[in-house]
Amino acid sequence: MTKLVALVDGSIYSQSVCDHVAWIAGRTGGSVEVLHVLGRRETSSAPQDLSGSISLGARTALLEELSALDEQRAKLSQKRGRAILEDAKALLEKAGVAAVTAKLRIGDIVETVAESEGDADLIVIGKRGEAADFAASHLGSNLERIVRSSAKPVFVASRAFTPIERFLVAYDGGVSSMKAVDHIARSQLFAGLECRLLMVGHDTTDNRRQVEGAKALLEGAGYTVSADVVPGQPDTVISEIVRDEKIGLLVMGAYGHSRIRNLVIGSTTTEMVRSCKIPVMLFR
Repeated sequence: MTKLVALVDGSIYSQSVCDHVAWIAGRTGGSVEVLHVLGRRETSSAPQDLSGSISLGARTALLEELSALDEQRAKLSQKRGRAILEDAKALLEKAGVAAVTAKLRIGDIVETVAESEGDADLIVIGKRGEAADFAASHLGSNLERIVRSSAKPVFVASRAFTPIERFLVAYDGGVSSMKAVDHIARSQLFAGLECRLLMVGHDTTDNRRQVEGAKALLEGAGYTVSADVVPGQPDTVISEIVRDEKIGLLVMGAYGHSRIRNLVIGSTTTEMVRSCKIPVMLFR
């Protein structure tokens, strides 16, 4: 049985994460582990010395009061975290997901996901977190960290769930996109959906051969596939096709170049997640 790890944080994306997870679980028969991670700062009750040059007696009283406030804040953070998990669990059960567990963890989110994904098949996370503003250029601060570190595919939920009927595979012939095609060929998640296979680049014999090879693998798995090699800038071409052809899910490899190069010239992966208003499933 497929196991899904769903990350919820109480943001507006938590509802969408639950809706997408319910859709995935319904198609795959998967179980769901709902995970909420509290940072160590949120649960720390260690006193901070903010007393400056206050006299000794007053300073001691102030530190005691600050310590009590920190302890109360830590308890409230954990209480809120449990409430977020209870709400998510209730949403998933109402949507028909039979096997749902909930976990509250304290620590670094990337380290926690690494511990949880060992027996999981897919990580589901919202595009933006609770602390993010909704400027189009802003992504959740933990999203890229999780995608870069996770050994499992990461499904990035859009702001609102829409039933998915067509998916687009952005194929570049690299290892990660080949992994995506192989996964699709073996997964129940995509069964019965329309498949669009796209390579953005020069229409050379080699590129055409690679696309035809991927198409043959998907057709052998029972998919009806339309495939093309289209010239242009990947982020522009993919965005236009997603919009014009009403694609419901984008599947692509994640961060094919080094992080240093991405910092210099940007990343198609980041741009696609940022600009597309549909969910994006990423493979490394």
